[in-house]
Amino acid sequence: MSLIYTTATTTEELIQILSLQEMNLKSAVSDLEMEQEGFVTVHHTLDVLTRMNNACPHIIAKDGDKVVGYALSMTDDFKDEISVLRPMFTKLKNVNIKNFITMGQICVAKSHRKMGVFRGLYNAMKIASYPKYDAIITEVDATNTRSSGAHYAVGFKKICTYNSLGQDWDLISLKTS
Repeated sequence: MSLIYTTATTTEELIQILSLQEMNLKSAVSDLEMEQEGFVTVHHTLDVLTRMNNACPHIIAKDGDKVVGYALSMTDDFKDEISVLRPMFTKLKNVNIKNFITMGQICVAKSHRKMGVFRGLYNAMKIASYPKYDAIITEVDATNTRSSGAHYAVGFKKICTYNSLGQDWDLISLKTS
C-alpha cells in the first residue's frame, strides 16, 4: 500500500469520492455497521462537489489511482447549498471562531480503515489550510460514536451540541497551527 494525500484535481477523482460516499451513507449501511464503522449523512451532487472543490480543493487519500478516503472542503459560500448543513452555519455565527474552513464530510474506504488514513486526511487538510485558516470546523451526528471518537482522537474539541430537526449535532473545531 502506497498512500498519497493530495487535493482532488480531476472529475474522475470527484466521481470516486461520490462512489465512496454512496457506499457509506446512513441509508446504505446496517445499524450494526453504523455503530461499529460510522456513516456519512450528506449526499452531494457532482455539480456541488465540483464547485466546492473549485472554491477550496478537497483532500483525498489515493492508493495508486483509487481514491480511498476524502475530506471535503467547504467554504461558507455553500452554506445554503446543502440544507442539512444550514443550521450548522447559523450556529457558527454565535461562536467565537472567525477564520475557519468547514470540513464538509470525511470518509475512508472500508478496505483502508484502521490504517491511519483518517488522521492522514486531517493532517493534509491542516497543512493545506494553514495559514489561510486558523481552524477546521465540522459537525458530527451525535449518534455517530465512531466518528466522534475518531475526531476527538485527532485533536478536535467540542464547541457545543445543538438540535436541528430532531437530530443532535456536535459542533467541533481543530486548530490548524
